[in-house]
Amino acid sequence: MRKYTRTPDELRPRASLFWPRDLLARQESVSVIPLLVGTQDKFISILDVSERRPDSWKSVLGQTKDFPANLFLKHLMVLADVGGEPLMRLRTELPTIFAAGKMVFEWSGNTHEYAFKEILKGRRLNNKSLFVDGKSLATGRSLDGGMEDIVMLLLFGSTVTNASLPQVIMEKCMIGSLIGRKTELQKFVKQRYILVSRITAGATANALGQIAQDYVFELLQSSLRGWSITRNGQIPGISQNAGNTNINFDIIVKSPGNKFFAVEVSYQVTTNSTIERKAGQAQARADLLHQAGHKIAYVIDGAGNFERASALRTICRFSDCTVAFSSQEIQVLVEFLKARS
Repeated sequence: MRKYTRTPDELRPRASLFWPRDLLARQESVSVIPLLVGTQDKFISILDVSERRPDSWKSVLGQTKDFPANLFLKHLMVLADVGGEPLMRLRTELPTIFAAGKMVFEWSGNTHEYAFKEILKGRRLNNKSLFVDGKSLATGRSLDGGMEDIVMLLLFGSTVTNASLPQVIMEKCMIGSLIGRKTELQKFVKQRYILVSRITAGATANALGQIAQDYVFELLQSSLRGWSITRNGQIPGISQNAGNTNINFDIIVKSPGNKFFAVEVSYQVTTNSTIERKAGQAQARADLLHQAGHKIAYVIDGAGNFERASALRTICRFSDCTVAFSSQEIQVLVEFLKARS
């Protein structure tokens, strides 16, 4: 008979510790900021040597290895704090704003003109259509006319002289003024990414946690036909405040025979307090579920979780089934659910 309750030492050889291959694309879709932070020096170097003409960045970018055009555009959108949503709202106004089809702007003490290629012709301006969503950034994309239009607007929008642009553009689209001024450009980029990283750190960790839960949920659904499987669900009567509010679990599984199972999921590559919280709740939740005739299982993986040895031991102690994060391990969980149903 297979052993479903495992110690951390028994679990570790089965763990992937870092994101498995079949989840890399999902992880990349919510890991844009680490990608940008990791490539900021190359981004700075591209702009730093693009001081000959306002569009010199195109030739420099084209000669830069492993730095696709959509990544360059994403850097500018994040640094200017002008994303897909404000651009999409601006799209219908652009043909009127630039009735002459061109942007006249001041740069490096001279007046310059740029003729728009696509964005005045109705092209959609959201993250997906501009290829700056997570999936597109994971694969890279060559420069096209619409992307070039947005780059020029983000670089030089604050100095436009032939149009009245919304204040959000006039105030934020000034990065072009830093071209060739490496010290100032470097300071601006570094400070901006420190701020953005702080703001997005919690959201990114939460999104990665949701990916892990989605993956387990989908595998359980495909393996347990006819069972009821719910994300962020509750089990009737399982409450820690005298029945006032039922406890939420990551996944609730209900067998055709009306047996309930709570499944908690935690995948942390870096250290995170999530597993500490789950460990603090483990005994009380196990006691409540067992008293009602139900079971609880944990899907635990990631190098960060294994660094929290005490928390992991507590979870294993109060778990009816503990598995790592892989399709093979989820099948062990499926076996447990069927055996106890």
